[in-house]
Amino acid sequence: MFKKFVAATALSLAAALPAQADTLDDVVDRGQLKCGVVLDFPPIGYRDENNEPAGFDVEYCNDLAAALEVEPIIYPVTWAERLPMIVTGRADVVFGATSDSLARARTVGFTIPYAIYYAQGVVNAESGIKTFEDIRGKRVAAAIGTVPEQEWLKIAAEWGEEHLYQGYQSENEVFLAVSQGKADIGITTNTAVKPITEQYETVEAGPRMPWTTDYTSVVGKREDVTWLNYLNLFVTHQVRSGRYAELWGKYVGGEAPELRIPGVMY
Repeated sequence: MFKKFVAATALSLAAALPAQADTLDDVVDRGQLKCGVVLDFPPIGYRDENNEPAGFDVEYCNDLAAALEVEPIIYPVTWAERLPMIVTGRADVVFGATSDSLARARTVGFTIPYAIYYAQGVVNAESGIKTFEDIRGKRVAAAIGTVPEQEWLKIAAEWGEEHLYQGYQSENEVFLAVSQGKADIGITTNTAVKPITEQYETVEAGPRMPWTTDYTSVVGKREDVTWLNYLNLFVTHQVRSGRYAELWGKYVGGEAPELRIPGVMY
């Protein structure tokens, strides 16, 4: 009788507990992987001459789908949409150069770093900006909801130049504003500088920003530990197989950056 009581109690408790998220099983059962990817961040994410999604992050989504033996579905997202896409369940995963900040980690889950960047400016050829100090008194632009915006606003507050900052919904708008002289400098990442300066005759490479290297992670649901563990293993296999180095060389050029932080064990 006691055993029956214990079994019944266990079943009642199990029924009362909320169902745990299991994105891994959901993706496999569905046969599709829904990826949120920022497509105005060349060469990491962009649209090719046929208006098809392309770039480093797009290939990572395709590789993950291949590992899961499912179909990849690319959802274009803005910088500001990256976290809401995961929270609302519209995407299973986001490849979008998302910095793994502690504040964001209260909302979504992060993998180990899959790519690292540093912030750099692109400047209008007539701006006169050559060094970081030259930015004082100049009009600065960045994409809304990005780390460059957050870090720059701290500096702008110190300099008393918040009024000179201009936020845009996408990096493409930032680059266009710089090319047209509506902003003197746009803050982006080092990977975007080469393609943008080649695209616009009036835009030149600018100075590197003084904040730290940007470690970026694949994003998934915070509470879905099984899915995040799988994504961590995927990132590891991309490096071990040489695929990470291959894609970095293809889209960015040069040697792929070391993803490990000295003194830290993942």
